[in-house]
Amino acid sequence: MEAILALEDGRVFRGRSFGAPGERIGEVVFHTGMTGYQEILTDPSYHGQIIAMTSPEIGNYGVNPGDGESHRPWAEGLVVRECSPWPSNWRATHSLSQYLKEHEIPALSEVDTRALTRHLRSRGAMRGALSTVDRDAESLVAKARNAPRIDQLDLVGRVSCAERYDWSEPRDPAWRTDLGLPEPSRRRRLVAFDFGVKRNSLRLLSECGFDVIVVPARTQAEEVLAAAPDAVFLSNGPGDPATLTGPIETVRSLIGLVPIFGICLGHQLAALALGGKTFKLKFGHHGANHPVKDLRTGSVAVTSQNHGYSVDPASLPRGARMTHISLNDQTCEGFQDREARVMAIQFHPEAAPGPHDAHPLFREFLAMVGGFDRGAEPSLEAQT
Repeated sequence: MEAILALEDGRVFRGRSFGAPGERIGEVVFHTGMTGYQEILTDPSYHGQIIAMTSPEIGNYGVNPGDGESHRPWAEGLVVRECSPWPSNWRATHSLSQYLKEHEIPALSEVDTRALTRHLRSRGAMRGALSTVDRDAESLVAKARNAPRIDQLDLVGRVSCAERYDWSEPRDPAWRTDLGLPEPSRRRRLVAFDFGVKRNSLRLLSECGFDVIVVPARTQAEEVLAAAPDAVFLSNGPGDPATLTGPIETVRSLIGLVPIFGICLGHQLAALALGGKTFKLKFGHHGANHPVKDLRTGSVAVTSQNHGYSVDPASLPRGARMTHISLNDQTCEGFQDREARVMAIQFHPEAAPGPHDAHPLFREFLAMVGGFDRGAEPSLEAQT
C-alpha cells in the first residue's frame, strides 16, 4: 500500500506502508540510533512526534515483550529506508510491522531518509502528516500546516499515570545493571514524578536502593512531602517544558526541602523552577551517539539523547553551575545547585539499550542523597 509523508513546508516523501493503515499528524524528527527502535517507539517523550530513522535498515531483530520503556508505543508514526520483514533474534515475538499494526501506528518505508534528514537539518523539525488513506499531497500539506504545534498540546497530561503507584517490577536478571554500588544498608524512599517516565529509570533507581513511589505529573508538593521521601526524581517527558506551569511551581516548592534529580524534561523543569529559561532547538537531539563533556573532570561520555528544547545556561541563577556540555552544539547538558541539592541532566544516563557511559551519575545522585539528613520531616512551612 502506498503511503505519503507531507511536511508543512510542502516537501512530500512517498513510500510503502508497513504499519497500520490510517493517518497521523505530528512533529517530524530524525533519530540517529542504529538499534533500540522498540525503546524509542515506547518512550513517552516521543508522543506527538513522527520519527525518521537514519539507519538504513530497521526491524532486523524484531520486537519482544521485555524491551519496551512503557506499556505501549507513543510515537505518532515511523519512517525508515527499509524495514526487515523477517526478524532474526531468539527473543523476538513479533516483527516490527506486526507490532506497529497491533498498536495502530502507521509507518512508511522505501523513503530516502538521507534526503529527509538533510531537509530537517536545514529547515528544522516541523509538522508533518503521514497517511495511507489520503494520498493527495496538497491535502496532506494543508493538514500539517493547520495542525497544532507541539507547544500547544498537553502531551504530558496524556502520557502521565492517572494514579500513584509503587514501582514493584520484579528484578529480571537480564536487566540487572552493575552500577558499582555496595548493597545498601537500608532502603530509601523516592518519589518519582511521571511526566512520561521510562521503565529503565525506575529500574536503576530501584537498583540504587530506593523504594520508588511513582506519582502523576499533577501531584502537588504537599502530597509529595506527606510521603516523607529521601529524594525526588523528575522524569523525562514530551513537549515544551515552559507550558507546564503547575509542575514548575511544584518543583519550586520542593527545592531546598529534599534532594532532586531531573533527567531530560525533568532537567528543564528544574531549571525553570530555579528561575532559568528554556528555548526550542532547531531540530533537537535524538540519537544514541551524542558526545557530552563533563566540565568538572574533562571526561567525555557518549550519550543517548531525546529532546527538542534546551536550558539557557546564562539564565541559571547564581549557585547553579553548568556541569555538562554538548560537544556537537555546545548546549547545556547538565547543571547542579549544591546548596539547593538539585542535580539535573539533559541526556539519558538510564539509556536502554545504551550507551552506558553515564551510569555513574546514578552513583553521584545517591551520594548526594546519602548526605541528606532528613531529621524532622520536611514541610512547606519550613521553607517559608
